[in-house]
Amino acid sequence: MMCKGDFCGRGAVAIWIMSAVSMALFAGMLFCGSVEIGVGEVWGAVLRSLGGRSGDGMSDLIVVGVRMPMALTAFLAGMGLSVSGLLLQTTFNNPLAGPSILGISTGASLGVAVVMLAFGGWVGVGVGYYAGILIGAFAGAAIVMVALLFFSMLVKGNAMLLIVGILIGYLASSAISLLNFFSTQQGVHSYVIWGMGNFGGLTWERVGVLALVSVMLSVCAMLMVKPLNALLLGRQYAESMGVDVRRTRNVLLVISGGLAAGVTAFCGPVGFLGLVMPHVARMLTGTSNHRVLLPATALAGGGGALLCAWLSVVCGWGQIIPINAITPIISVPVIVYVIVNRKKL
Repeated sequence: MMCKGDFCGRGAVAIWIMSAVSMALFAGMLFCGSVEIGVGEVWGAVLRSLGGRSGDGMSDLIVVGVRMPMALTAFLAGMGLSVSGLLLQTTFNNPLAGPSILGISTGASLGVAVVMLAFGGWVGVGVGYYAGILIGAFAGAAIVMVALLFFSMLVKGNAMLLIVGILIGYLASSAISLLNFFSTQQGVHSYVIWGMGNFGGLTWERVGVLALVSVMLSVCAMLMVKPLNALLLGRQYAESMGVDVRRTRNVLLVISGGLAAGVTAFCGPVGFLGLVMPHVARMLTGTSNHRVLLPATALAGGGGALLCAWLSVVCGWGQIIPINAITPIISVPVIVYVIVNRKKL
């Protein structure tokens, strides 16, 4: 039977391979940790959870309550950041664009800094400390998004809007530095730990919220495949095909900003994945067609985040290494390859 359609040849093989690698890394996360648990106990805990039964043993508490949420969080976070990065790279026709390039992630970090550093300990009186951090992250990202959408009505060119986003990011970073300077030592320490990135510590309810945000916005991105492919051929071609470039740009900004804000709110400002994984997907699939590239990027991002999470556990010798200490080790070689291989730019 002959293969027809977009998911054929090299792209289909790449997607199948990335799916298998992601599943293997997900399974590997269930077996790794400071507490050694046998293979039979791990699979027993997994099967009981899938069957809706809850075990009271230590293995069930660790596997189902800690390791599975961490693995799923890593996959969802990597998927969301990578899809966000791909949308931004296509929108601005810039292979080095990422979720933090427009200041969205920095805006979310500023919102968290206000909660943790300016308000201090009494932020949890009303809604709870963790809920306050989530609200702060989404509020900070939303403010940046509103500012970008406002400037998008005034600025016609993508390059100028990119510069505006970078400037907004610098302003947010400056505000964070001032908050750190005037805050207490304990507050600064807490914020620094949060800023290192972490896929652990989420309950199943919070994982469900992250899944809703990441999956819903990723599906919205898939609905934008045709205008995304048109943008690859330039603004004039896209307009000749009936694409409202400015409206499309704004929609893509909202989708990518929502993905980056959601991941930052739950996991901290995880770096590099949104910048690098779209390039990994391009190299593996050998195509720029977003009908193939978008799902491939989502799988590459999820698998890359799982690899970083697995390394953070395995290399931690009983502790979990911060994610942002792992991501540059994997990502920098890819970035150097993209820069050196100028034909791809």
